[in-house]
Amino acid sequence: MSTKLKKIRNIGIIAHIDAGKTTITERILYYTGRVHRMGEVHDGEATMDWMLEEKERGITITSAVTSCNWRGHNINIIDTPGHVDFTIEVERSLRVLDGAIGVFSAVEGVEPQSETVWHQADRYRVPKIAFINKMDRIGSDFTRTLEMIRDRLGANPLVLQLPWGKEERFTGVIDLLKMKAIFWEEETLGAEYEEVEVPADYKEDAIKYRERMLETLAEYDDELMEKYLSEQDIGIDEIKAVIRSSTVRLKVVPILCGSALRNKGIQPLLDFIVDFLPSPLDVPPVTGHHPDTGREESRPALEKGPFTALAFKVMMDQGRKMTYVRIYSGTIRAGATTYNPGKKAREKLARLLKMHSNKRERIEQASAGDIIAVMGLKLTTTGDTLCDEGNPILLEPIEFNEPVISMALEPKRVQDQDRLMGSLAKLSEEDPTFKYRIDEETGQTVISGMGELHLDIIVGRIKREFFVDTNRGKPQVVYRETISRAVEEDAVFQKELAGQQHMAGVRIRVSPLPRGRGNRFVDSCEHPDLTEEFLSAIREGVDEEAASGVVMGYPVIDVEVRLLDVTIHEIYTDQMAFKVASAMAFRAACQKANPLLLEPIMLAEILLPEEFMGEVIGDLNTRQGKVEQIASKGPTQVITATVPLSKMFGLSLRPCPCLRCSGIPPPSDP
Repeated sequence: MSTKLKKIRNIGIIAHIDAGKTTITERILYYTGRVHRMGEVHDGEATMDWMLEEKERGITITSAVTSCNWRGHNINIIDTPGHVDFTIEVERSLRVLDGAIGVFSAVEGVEPQSETVWHQADRYRVPKIAFINKMDRIGSDFTRTLEMIRDRLGANPLVLQLPWGKEERFTGVIDLLKMKAIFWEEETLGAEYEEVEVPADYKEDAIKYRERMLETLAEYDDELMEKYLSEQDIGIDEIKAVIRSSTVRLKVVPILCGSALRNKGIQPLLDFIVDFLPSPLDVPPVTGHHPDTGREESRPALEKGPFTALAFKVMMDQGRKMTYVRIYSGTIRAGATTYNPGKKAREKLARLLKMHSNKRERIEQASAGDIIAVMGLKLTTTGDTLCDEGNPILLEPIEFNEPVISMALEPKRVQDQDRLMGSLAKLSEEDPTFKYRIDEETGQTVISGMGELHLDIIVGRIKREFFVDTNRGKPQVVYRETISRAVEEDAVFQKELAGQQHMAGVRIRVSPLPRGRGNRFVDSCEHPDLTEEFLSAIREGVDEEAASGVVMGYPVIDVEVRLLDVTIHEIYTDQMAFKVASAMAFRAACQKANPLLLEPIMLAEILLPEEFMGEVIGDLNTRQGKVEQIASKGPTQVITATVPLSKMFGLSLRPCPCLRCSGIPPPSDP
């Protein structure tokens, strides 16, 4: 077993915006000696928020990679954004991480984006630790946050620490493993701390929660169960071993607490990262398939195994392409040539870099378990696999969300048009959720992204990094179309073009599919003369017509098209005729199938004092919003509502992604 791999922790810090992710990362770097001064987010001096836009806005926009050492272990950390517009940064980070720390504000509890990123981690089966932050804030509530973790996230929380005091009286934490209270010296900025006996007024709660902890762990380990039932002494090392195995198997989520801004609770968090989150050896081998045979392949974490890595992030650094990769197996040296099976191309690894936010350190080699940046990869994009050409494997790619908002963009000076298009190409390669196109009808350049803030950041970067001043058009929501009932339709195309007769007929049935299923084409035709070329032309005609829509020209989604029959003339039938006939049949069928226009519906959570309740609800009603729930969090009221995205422009809310679309009737005058 590799000692190096055993002592690696690849973790991410995930949460809703403003929960304290970057502040926690700053403290981790300070206490591990990686930096010698703690930067504060509100001062624009956080190490991990290095972009100018991040410093100005006080939020994380792009995920940043760094590493530090604690108790002889190398911890690679990715600090991720909390804003929904940049959820792709969380998605691609979780794809390559072995563990995660979910940060929750003790005041707000589990917020909408916390749910999103938590379930993203669940999808990739990433073991997690939960850190309940801001215990010193007015309105903090450890117990309520604990219940929200259980109810909203479906997690099995294992409380390992209790808060010692709350709000302005928050002193430290009570460690249920050692049954000690810990408080931090303010004079040393929390670098020094002391363990003391549990205060008498917390003794009863500590005993109760420790018993509950042991009961939970006993369910997952027979030996511990036997000792617990026979009331034998159970050592801390035994408890830690069971906590680790249960956490790695996603059976429990260890719960810690503290106040990162007040420098309390970070060192125990580091201990728990080392003790309970997995090394590359603890997680299942990464799997993929052979690009030629389709046979399933796996790559265990071995430094001497065949080289296998995943490119999970692309950045433009001073005009040059820098690619972040996670190495799963093998060892690679700077200057070596690797193979991209998706692009079927060889790529040269010109330079290998170890990253600390935006600072870099050149290294000569990297091996399994490492997260590094590479210069020199020309064709590789986000989600591509890199491997040995002699042992090819194609790993599962990263899924990206489709843009939900668009705006027109043009340079202020005509001579900057080429520079604008070049900058858009580079930014779209860096961010797969950002897309651009030239509108064929208007000739406008249209950019699309995940929200107003996303596009605002893009436009700001175009000006700062590429020196192009632009004019913006009004944001436009990206709608979709679908149908609400099944319809059969046939169409025959028969026409003479350029002296040549063309004739073909098709009969299809269109039917709606559940949201998110995409379009499906099914061949149920048994005509003996239907060749593969004709079938391909029919499918192509349907796809092209679906892309242009039948209500307002937006793409048609979630529709099954079943080919029932075809009409073939032995002389005049060709591929072009079938392509036109299938397009005609699809459009006619959709028009009869009660077509619907789909628009993005966003889930908004609004925190406000009670005296403003009526005014806010009235504003939501004018925006066609629907109030789902009203709850109290201490002196604050929380309104949960669904609002059409088109009505949210200019609203200073933090939107979160909605996993559903709402069907609305098509306009009477398209």
